[in-house]
Amino acid sequence: MMSRGDPDAEARRRRPPARPAPRLTLDTPVTYLKGVGPARAASLARIGIITAGDLLRHVPHRYEDATTVTPIAQAEVGADVTVLGKVIAKGVLPTRKGLRVFQAVVQDATGMLEIAWPGQPFLDRTINTNDWLLCTGPVRFFHGRRLQPREFVNLGPEEEGTGEGRVLAVYPSTEGLSVRLLRAMVQQHLDALLPLVTEPLPAWILDAAQVPSLPQALRMVHRPTSVAEAVRGRARLAYEELLCVQLLHRKANQVARAARSGRAFENRRDLTTKLREALPYTLTQAQVRAIREIVHDMESPRRMHRLLQGDVGAGKTVVALFSALLAMENGAQVALMAPTELLAEQHARSIERLLAPLGIAPVLLTGRQGAREKRAALTRLASHEPVLAIGTHALLQDDVSFANLGLVIIDEQHRFGVEQRAVLGAKGDAPDVLLMSATPIPRSLALTLYGDLDVSVLDERPPGRHPVTTVVRPETGRAKVFEFANSQLDAGRQVYVVYPLIETSEKIDLKAATVMYDTLVAGAFRTRRVALLHGRLAADARDLIMRRFRDGELDVLVATTVIEVGIDVGNATVMIIEHPERFGLSQLHQLRGRVGRGAEQSYCVLLGDVGTEAAERLSLFAATEDGFEIARADLKLRGMGDLFGAKQHGLPAFRVADLLRDEALNETARLVADRLLRDDPELEAPAHVALRHQLTVGYARALDYFRVG
Repeated sequence: MMSRGDPDAEARRRRPPARPAPRLTLDTPVTYLKGVGPARAASLARIGIITAGDLLRHVPHRYEDATTVTPIAQAEVGADVTVLGKVIAKGVLPTRKGLRVFQAVVQDATGMLEIAWPGQPFLDRTINTNDWLLCTGPVRFFHGRRLQPREFVNLGPEEEGTGEGRVLAVYPSTEGLSVRLLRAMVQQHLDALLPLVTEPLPAWILDAAQVPSLPQALRMVHRPTSVAEAVRGRARLAYEELLCVQLLHRKANQVARAARSGRAFENRRDLTTKLREALPYTLTQAQVRAIREIVHDMESPRRMHRLLQGDVGAGKTVVALFSALLAMENGAQVALMAPTELLAEQHARSIERLLAPLGIAPVLLTGRQGAREKRAALTRLASHEPVLAIGTHALLQDDVSFANLGLVIIDEQHRFGVEQRAVLGAKGDAPDVLLMSATPIPRSLALTLYGDLDVSVLDERPPGRHPVTTVVRPETGRAKVFEFANSQLDAGRQVYVVYPLIETSEKIDLKAATVMYDTLVAGAFRTRRVALLHGRLAADARDLIMRRFRDGELDVLVATTVIEVGIDVGNATVMIIEHPERFGLSQLHQLRGRVGRGAEQSYCVLLGDVGTEAAERLSLFAATEDGFEIARADLKLRGMGDLFGAKQHGLPAFRVADLLRDEALNETARLVADRLLRDDPELEAPAHVALRHQLTVGYARALDYFRVG
């Protein structure tokens, strides 16, 4: 009973009751989780963790397998081991070369081992005496045994054996929030959060990919009993992401198609049959397949919006020409736009040769034309004559008017902005659109990257094309490389020499085009006609140099990657690339595509001393001309964004999925998305409501595509 004279009791009576913590849900802010205060919540927010559900979805990016720990006494020199030990001594030691090395001595029940991190003195601030370290790497001899970790995890001052026998999750972290702290936070709340998780995917969708349920998967990734189990759990989360993106892309395509009423062309098989009979070669199966897909689109009353993607020399232009003739035999006009005048002129020449047996002459329209030539071209376009116009940005000018534009073809589509494509399309009444790209990527990846387009892939090379012999040569072989180049020049051929820089730099020790041009003119090519080409030259000057090289007025072109997308010079048989390690594999492939375009055997020489890792990469490049395999390898090394500018295509950022590693899962997700939208276009069935909610919560664009509140 409260005493009348107790002031503390009186204060307690007047104090308002404490607000109870909200009932735990996946939407509960992390500030309400035990052990998370305002400062820690701010750190969590920096890595996208706002709610309890976000914490559950914060997936480890790798694992340390402590189930196979080697006792320190058995860690022999030359072995690759995982050891677990307590730090008993540590410090930063300088070397004679000025490198600072953080070293720690760890101990377990069997012995001691020195661990070294060259060039990482900052670890002295985060690794403390009595911390337990789990380290994986090779054991080498250096005044005794020393392990230089490839991976390591700081378990903190835990009791011996805490890490052993477990698979330890390593989470993406941030300043003020260590991996150890994140792991402890997840483990502390995992048992309370997992029962709150419901499965948004019907059983048949899970069965299609043979993945576990969402609650099972989250337990597997956060508390795995083996690395294999963690991998299986991650696959379930990746599959859900891929399925959502495939649904969004397919729905976007459906919405776009519904709004794209166009004209239905009739496949009259008149001009197209004549072209097939006149071709001096047989079409590849890939070309036949692509033509069939394009014809199907053009016969439809919906407006075609298709990407034709193929490797260097795969025959994209011929496929595009069949689509142009289909439009023309229906009385329509066609516009083919290229990014440079040289490429437009090249298209005009090659297409004119192919169409000569049909009695058809294309119209060329560029900025270099004289007034009379341009007037004649504009007159033909303004008439109702079914004509094929080939040009550059000049096709976009206000004075260019088409009487009956039915098809727009855009080469090297990534070189044009969306607005430029729209301007050309607006010159007709909803013309069909065919985009062409020479960046070869696997079809399943293309269908995800370019989800708003239909995709045709040319993954075969036409028969009869000589493979380009590719070799890697060290700096000591320089004299022989240029001696070989001169032998090709003596035979009447032409040579490219490519450098990564225009001018020398104090920051990086690389040969530059301007300096090496002077060196080559005075040395290896002193009797040859040599020109220098780079991006700082005015456009007219670049065009003039390329024309002279094309017309055989120059023997050697010293250049930067400005020639990566260029014109065909069939007489050029040698491509020398210096400092090849400075280029991506796909970029090297595009450069190599500048040779091998004529009847003579061609060569690509990668010249320079490179490290072990670069040597392996360049050996892979030299061993294949398959652009799809090269792009796949480049994806592994450089990631998506560098290669394709994925963000400009509206591709959502994946938190778990990897389009290369999960290619098979992505294909399954695509097939499942097709079936889902065919059977239930708005995902209104009771079995699909949870998935629809997942889409609209996680992906803002879903609200535009699915009619939900």
